[in-house]
Amino acid sequence: MVHYQRYIQLRKGVTVAATYVDEEDACVHLSGCNKKSKPKLLFFLLFCTLLSSCLILAPHLLPFPTPTLSLLYPSGEQQDSLSDSNTNICSSVSNGTMCCDRTSIRTDVCYMKGDIRTHSSSFSVFLYNTKNSGAGEEQLRREKIRPYTRKWEASTMATIDELTLIVKNSNTSTIDHKCDVNHDVPAVFFSTGGYTGNVYHEFNDGLIPLYITSQKYNKKVVFVILEYHDWWITKYSNIFTHLSDYEPIDFSGDKRTHCFLESVIGLRIHDELTVDSSLTGGKTINDFRDILDKGYRPRIEGLIQEERENSGSRNPIGMVGRPEKPKLVIISRNGSRAIMNENALVKMASKIGFLVTVLKPERTSELAKIYRELNSSDVMIGVHGAAMTHFLFMKPGSVFIQVVPLGTNWAAKTYYGEPAKKLGLRYIGYEILPRESSLYDEYESNDPVLRDPNSVNDRGWEFTKKFYLDRQKVRLNLVRFRKRLVRSYIHTMSKRNEMVRSQ
Repeated sequence: MVHYQRYIQLRKGVTVAATYVDEEDACVHLSGCNKKSKPKLLFFLLFCTLLSSCLILAPHLLPFPTPTLSLLYPSGEQQDSLSDSNTNICSSVSNGTMCCDRTSIRTDVCYMKGDIRTHSSSFSVFLYNTKNSGAGEEQLRREKIRPYTRKWEASTMATIDELTLIVKNSNTSTIDHKCDVNHDVPAVFFSTGGYTGNVYHEFNDGLIPLYITSQKYNKKVVFVILEYHDWWITKYSNIFTHLSDYEPIDFSGDKRTHCFLESVIGLRIHDELTVDSSLTGGKTINDFRDILDKGYRPRIEGLIQEERENSGSRNPIGMVGRPEKPKLVIISRNGSRAIMNENALVKMASKIGFLVTVLKPERTSELAKIYRELNSSDVMIGVHGAAMTHFLFMKPGSVFIQVVPLGTNWAAKTYYGEPAKKLGLRYIGYEILPRESSLYDEYESNDPVLRDPNSVNDRGWEFTKKFYLDRQKVRLNLVRFRKRLVRSYIHTMSKRNEMVRSQ
């Protein structure tokens, strides 16, 4: 599942994390709210001065959010404060120096240039400055960094291995500083800890930021991974081969001293499942998708060849050519947020004219097979959840229908709806009515759980999870939902006719 955070913007350009405060109780935090008095001018001016001082100091005094609260990213203008600044303060790093950019709320990134050497046993990376080598090994600078892209989540970041970056004066001829492996290309250090294991976080917190950070090196880069997982490397090897020409390094497991001339520690991240072209020299999320296409295409062609040999057919279903009927893929869930009348949905979609496939992604599912199904589809349907990340596998111009359960409207739009539009998909958000939720069978119609989900979400993350994520299933009103399917069918057939006319 997606882990949400919320931020309060005090003034333009200054955003701080804050715990949730009920607006009705806000007065208890401000002097004078509970008293009715008529202060004299002097006292009034004093009060205004104190209040102004509080507002100025607020960014330094407000606490970091506790992990148990339901915190959401802001939308609109506030979202800008969560993206990387258009100006990279470390855009130019001179030889023998280190620069750390800690201006982003999402991530810290440090840059080192010169004689760089790893020391995995102490979780350190050294930069040796030889300009004043006669001064001995005097430590010039020390920085600590946890190279993971959820900086604002204190509880999550506490689980991420911390690196110590040290700049020293030294004579590189000293035997203690010898290199076991010399690299003539830069290194990018990052962690695969945190929420790795959840497909949304694997793409949003890891793979897309890795692409953003490394694409400028044109594959001439080595990835140094903290909290290295063999299964993760295997799962995404198809993508890795198109981001780097070199084998990744297990920082903790490889005790050798690796030497580099340039290193980036940490990953840049722009927004939810997207790439900001203004920060990448024109690269967009579609360029990342092209990497996926290149990565999975050889395996898909191999699967097609296997099917040909096993069936004797020259044109098995699933080849590059589209079937005569438009293809609709339903991403199926078990347990929470499952579609209770999924079989009826399949029958209805088939009657409309779709060729329907029901796909049930598992943690062990081969991504090339999922990519093949969705890349050849015209429409994808799924209920809000991590599996919606697979919209990245669809071709621009396809239709993505996200079923939005009660209490998930904001998250569904922010984490999947808006990013899908940036990819070029036709996005349709189907917000269910209370009667379409399994919660309707448990609560009275006027209960806030059904009538006012926002008020429940405002009570904290544990309430969102308890009511809307873990216990809710969906029973679609097929008469109402059919309108979206018919609209999608017409759109798909119209697009096909345009392609035929243009040929």
